[in-house]
Amino acid sequence: MTSCVRCVRLTMEQQIGFDFNEVLEQFKSGKNLTGKDGLLAPLIKQLTEAALEAEVESHIANDVLSGTRNRKNGVNKKTIKDLSNGSFELETPRDRNGTFEPQIVKKHQTTISNEIEDKILSMYGLGMSYSDISSHIEEIYQVSISTATISAITDKIIDKVKSWQSRPLDTIYPFVWLDAIHYKIKDGGKYVSKAVYTVLGVNMEGRKEILGLYLSESEGANFWLSVLTDLNNRGLKDILIASVDGLKGFPEAIKAIFPKTEVQLCIIHQIRNSLRYVASKDQKEFMKDLRLVYEASTKDLAEDELLKLEEKWGKKYPIVLQSWNNKWENLSVYFKYPKEIRKVIYTTNIIESVHRQFRKLTKTKGAFPNDNSLLKLLFMGIKNAEKKWTMPVWNWSLTLSQLAIFFEGRLDGELKI
Repeated sequence: MTSCVRCVRLTMEQQIGFDFNEVLEQFKSGKNLTGKDGLLAPLIKQLTEAALEAEVESHIANDVLSGTRNRKNGVNKKTIKDLSNGSFELETPRDRNGTFEPQIVKKHQTTISNEIEDKILSMYGLGMSYSDISSHIEEIYQVSISTATISAITDKIIDKVKSWQSRPLDTIYPFVWLDAIHYKIKDGGKYVSKAVYTVLGVNMEGRKEILGLYLSESEGANFWLSVLTDLNNRGLKDILIASVDGLKGFPEAIKAIFPKTEVQLCIIHQIRNSLRYVASKDQKEFMKDLRLVYEASTKDLAEDELLKLEEKWGKKYPIVLQSWNNKWENLSVYFKYPKEIRKVIYTTNIIESVHRQFRKLTKTKGAFPNDNSLLKLLFMGIKNAEKKWTMPVWNWSLTLSQLAIFFEGRLDGELKI
């Protein structure tokens, strides 16, 4: 047995020049095997380079067999981080034709451990800055990772974001909410304010799902037409009720793509916007009267209370009452439904929980250098939020039964009865 081990050791020493006796003596003297400046780093380096050398020789041999002239052409050097065994400089062989694509350690790869990348992405998904992540990685693993390397690792999320943005959707979502959150993003050499429009749906099982994120400097019918067309192209064919926060051009655009969808404007946002134009000394009394409108049991009673509100406050706050009257058709949609459905659609607050997660992740970021830098962080926020979306929304079975009655025939193909 001893002789066999000695033979293997001699073979490895001959192949990669690794001196076991020297390593053994250093280990006996107290030097660590793993971690920063660990004894195993040179072994990992030499084993990896030996494997890369075998790869390039195989590649060149295949070229020669196929009649293509090719040969080795020096090496490229880069620093590799390995969380267990420290850092080392790796020499990757090149071929003259430039067609060699290493597989053991790929061209732009700077780590040889998925664990360290997973840890970086996990911390990034919690909203930590690149410098904080770098400090934590060095503290935990004794490996120095530059912020540029961390940025390159997090950039791998971009492909996942693109795949997620184009994924197929269900045929029907009974409820969909749309709302916006704003960020400063560098564009054309200057920072501009862009809105991220979040589209949140509830599927036939009653579970929440982000259908898409859309960036734009402005909104309007054309923008919403492109968003709704994208959802439609990805498989969405019907929405029963869409709840929105007074999005400009949305009611017109949705009729072009989903003509049967009912649009409910968010009551809570309408109230907040109204109070901006009411003097603070009148707000308490005004809200007492306004509550009789939006908490009425029927649309007829609500309209009676709206008339009383206008008679009392119309001359003092004409802009506020004019807004309620102009938007009444879409503000009052929820009155036709029982309380289970009303509770779901009268406000976009359900999407606010997602935006709170976004704000938590981005609060340390003053601005973003490009669209992708924002989208990859928000994507991680969505993944974090989805972990908690394991149960259907409140009283979903009853809500679905009521929807089947109010929207007769439109759910027949989806109900599993």
